[in-house]
Amino acid sequence: MTCPDFAGIRSPGHTQPMPKQDPPSPPAESSGSSSFYMDSRRFKELRKISHRYCAEEGGAHGPDHSERVYKMAVRIGKTMDADLEVLAVAGLLHDIGRAKERTARGKICHAEYGAKLAESILAEVGYQPEKIKEISHCIRTHRYRGTEKPQSLEAKILFDADKLDSIGAIGIGRAFLFAGQIGACLHNPELDPEQTESYSQQDTAYREFQIKMKRVQGRMLTPMGTEIAAKRHRFMEIFFERLNNEIYGSD
Repeated sequence: MTCPDFAGIRSPGHTQPMPKQDPPSPPAESSGSSSFYMDSRRFKELRKISHRYCAEEGGAHGPDHSERVYKMAVRIGKTMDADLEVLAVAGLLHDIGRAKERTARGKICHAEYGAKLAESILAEVGYQPEKIKEISHCIRTHRYRGTEKPQSLEAKILFDADKLDSIGAIGIGRAFLFAGQIGACLHNPELDPEQTESYSQQDTAYREFQIKMKRVQGRMLTPMGTEIAAKRHRFMEIFFERLNNEIYGSD
């Protein structure tokens, strides 16, 4: 595992040079009104935990997804003077409840389950109750179809970071990956997506585009998220139009 690769988090009192492949962490940045440091050993431990849970789920919600989400969350957070530690940890742990949701065929909300699971994990690695509450809220409210809405700045940023990974070229790839993971067919534009079910053979990438992906840009909660989403949305429209043309031989 590598040490954190974003600005603002380093281990306290670190003086030893890092290996060539892992450059030293940059100086601490402002988080709200004060600077902070995150223990790199704690970060590594949380990263291992995240990878273990996400590898169990695999596919579209594997460790690579959580890595991208945490990095995007920190990227957005830097522009909004957010708590980068909360964002980094929440980003890594936001999908640790995914495998539970999949085995329950969607009857368990991974965001709610994952938030509760994260609370226990964070307590075990030494986080204080207030910080646990902040991180848990981010995880609990990150789901697009969730009933609880993000309230804190960090929760809104995590929501956007996660949604950005569900659209554009990455989102399309993940949608097909998830469809294959659950055994869905390739394409079904002739069906009304509202009349089909999640985790069924009809839960295709195109269904996900109709149900969620094409609506994501209108749900963004941060200025940077909105800007990036608009670009990714345009690409998706072009792709699915092309796919429909090829499927029906009108290209």
